[in-house]
Amino acid sequence: MSHAATVVRSALGTETTPAAGLVAEQPAPALPPVDDARNVAPSDARELSRQFLRRLRTLDEGTPEYQYTRNTLIEMNISLVHFAARRFRGRVNGGGTELEDILQVGTIGLIKAIDRFDPDREVEFVTLALPYITGEMKRFFRDTTWAVHVPRRLQELRSELAKGQEALTEVFGRAPTVKELADHLELSQEQVIEGMVAANGYTSGSLDEPAPSGSRSTAQPRSLADSVGEVDPAMELFEDFHTLAPLLKDLAPRDRRILEMRFGQEKTQSEIGAELGISQMQVSRLLTRILVQLRAGMLTA
Repeated sequence: MSHAATVVRSALGTETTPAAGLVAEQPAPALPPVDDARNVAPSDARELSRQFLRRLRTLDEGTPEYQYTRNTLIEMNISLVHFAARRFRGRVNGGGTELEDILQVGTIGLIKAIDRFDPDREVEFVTLALPYITGEMKRFFRDTTWAVHVPRRLQELRSELAKGQEALTEVFGRAPTVKELADHLELSQEQVIEGMVAANGYTSGSLDEPAPSGSRSTAQPRSLADSVGEVDPAMELFEDFHTLAPLLKDLAPRDRRILEMRFGQEKTQSEIGAELGISQMQVSRLLTRILVQLRAGMLTA
């Protein structure tokens, strides 16, 4: 069971009892009986919700009547969650998001609206509930659907760019340029480019997916990793350094000094010999011996 589902079922006060069961346990004669809360007509649900919301504010949490009243309100207004979910059908269909997840988080928003609604204020419950419901859905997409985490500022910028591109495409009959987008949204071109780059983190593809190819060959397709990946020479160099470090530590101090002067300070063999008081031939022989010793040590490591 998803976390959202757990929260919803916990708010309802049961894990498995269906809506009909909740209504059947009606303990309060002061409220009208509701046999099938999910199928109450919208006009009737609006008036019944007013009565149930007023009654809910007079009840103590945890009592059977409180649970009945609150659960019936949720069931009567669940159609608002389905209505709000239609706004996000484009993200659900083929977008990698399950409709059930959207409905669950939307129901959490509905529950918050019920718990925070003040009947004494002259505001329709629907006016408060829909922003709560859509807010939870937007938060779900913002926090869970990005393949790579980016700052919220860039997530919001991506949404603005998407709306701007759609509006300008209808006007121009083509995709807008960066400058046109920047002028339309009153942003700098650098901000638009930053938002476009950040949008690349919204979705991701598996490296095991077949690479796109224009040929119709029946041979085994290459994966995306085979097409875009390459050997990193720095990795091999890192492994060599890791193997060489203990071998250098075991060298005699003079041998390490010769290597430092030759490869660290890039001195010639003559300069090294002059500094050590030996001939250039001796330096050459010493270097050859040291390098052979290190090579042998690396091959056997």
